[in-house]
Amino acid sequence: MAAKPQTLQEAIAYYSNPANCLGEMLSMRWPDGVACPTCGSKEVHFLANQLRWVCRQKHSKRQFSLKVGTIFENSRIGLDKWLCAIWMIANYQSGVSSCEIHRSLGVTQKTAGFMLHRIRLAPAADWRKAIGEPRTAI
Repeated sequence: MAAKPQTLQEAIAYYSNPANCLGEMLSMRWPDGVACPTCGSKEVHFLANQLRWVCRQKHSKRQFSLKVGTIFENSRIGLDKWLCAIWMIANYQSGVSSCEIHRSLGVTQKTAGFMLHRIRLAPAADWRKAIGEPRTAI
């Protein structure tokens, strides 16, 4: 993997590579290895052509993607756009508007507003929870 992006242009180039998006999300969501979001089993198999995993346990919803259980779920927007938007919010000191995301990432302003809303709803104190890390008992 290349070095972490320092500018918006570098972020767009870095996240345009699906392998970088996948690697970034895997390291944030499952630092100890991929686990089934339904049953928690670590016995999963990766389907490279579909970018999905299949749990080896017998239950409904055996197939799952990286977006399941995260703020990205039920969204047709690709991870390249999502991760660039998160990069912009995290690195711009004066904040980011939906107009700025619209112009920078080439999405409609309605889509940019949707993305900004979901990202802002994510708990700011704990990014792991925002991207779908399972909750642990206290």
